[in-house]
Amino acid sequence: MEIDDELLCLFSVDIDEQDDNYTITIPKREIEKGEVDDDSVYRVAVLTSNTPTDSRTQDTHASQPETDDDPGPPVDAGDRRRVEIEDIGEKGDGIARVERGYVIIVPGTEQDDQVTVEITKVKPNVAFGEVVEQTVEEPVVAG
Repeated sequence: MEIDDELLCLFSVDIDEQDDNYTITIPKREIEKGEVDDDSVYRVAVLTSNTPTDSRTQDTHASQPETDDDPGPPVDAGDRRRVEIEDIGEKGDGIARVERGYVIIVPGTEQDDQVTVEITKVKPNVAFGEVVEQTVEEPVVAG
């Protein structure tokens, strides 16, 4: 998945039907602690997910109480993390999730890959990483 450098936030949420309209609710933390201003107009992209979800697994941050000691992203630029690619984005990039559902976009990977990535860029709700090591499963030889 190719993510524009102007991406301000990324989160999962249900689409609610109200009369003849559908509503996407932006989590409060995106306004209070993110880069989203409630007096501005934004472009919104809706992406499909290959991961089954329900109200218990949607936005993991939204169900947590808001506090002033928000720990921020669980990764920093330069960190190395061992991750499993859970999904593939529309543009073909791997998507991994770490603590609190935080998303790491990893180009050049396939679903179910187990890789070590180096974090190259960190935003409030998404990071970008490059593969530094890929686990290769040994073929099973009968005999």
